Amino acid sequence: MDLFSKKKQSTNNLSKNPKDLVSTFFSNTANSYDKIVYLTTFGIDRSWKKKILEQITTEKSVLDLACGTGILTKLIADKIPHAKIIGLDITTPYIEKAKIKLKSYENISFVIDDAEKFNLDSKFDCITTSYLPKYCNADILIKNCINHLNVGGKIILHDFTYPKNLFMQKIWNLYFNVLNLIGFFIPNWKNVFVHLPNLIRTTNWVTDYEKIMKNNELKIYKHDLTLGTASILIGIKII
Repeated sequence: MDLFSKKKQSTNNLSKNPKDLVSTFFSNTANSYDKIVYLTTFGIDRSWKKKILEQITTEKSVLDLACGTGILTKLIADKIPHAKIIGLDITTPYIEKAKIKLKSYENISFVIDDAEKFNLDSKFDCITTSYLPKYCNADILIKNCINHLNVGGKIILHDFTYPKNLFMQKIWNLYFNVLNLIGFFIPNWKNVFVHLPNLIRTTNWVTDYEKIMKNNELKIYKHDLTLGTASILIGIKII
């Protein structure tokens, strides 16, 4: 068995349940997360989040799932400053980082909870999430979101996707091989750079979530981003 096969087998074993990767990826990375996301996406993460913001206009309440350090949460608050905004994340160090960063925003509050299990005593005009879908069970997450969504409200999902174009696949694979090497110099991020590529390659999150959204009678829109390396999926609760 060659080295690549061993790595792939190790990744498959680790990610039988993608959600198990959350603690592996994010236990010691909160302090460097913002910088790493910006650098490893060459700043494109900002343009992706702007695409999410384009879907938000006059909402009075927003729930930002897997809010992490509050990058998207802050952008939402800046766009609709009079809205009630809750950031929810399962990882305590990330929530603590977000609280410090956004302590001046009186309309933002934070909750430590699981995106598949949270049960808040309120409904929202919009539920957003960036980089969460690939870790979750589509049926569980969407049904929980619908239970917390007002009629006419939106669910906005954003995450990485593996490009379909063969040339882009080669570039994509090469890039993650480089990140794999860089991971040796950034120990806290090594597991992410090793195991994230296979998770992205093997997930069918867009197809899975589209199916569940249709089954739950949501009106669906999809936007592919940056040569197929990410997607935004929107579901509107019409009844």
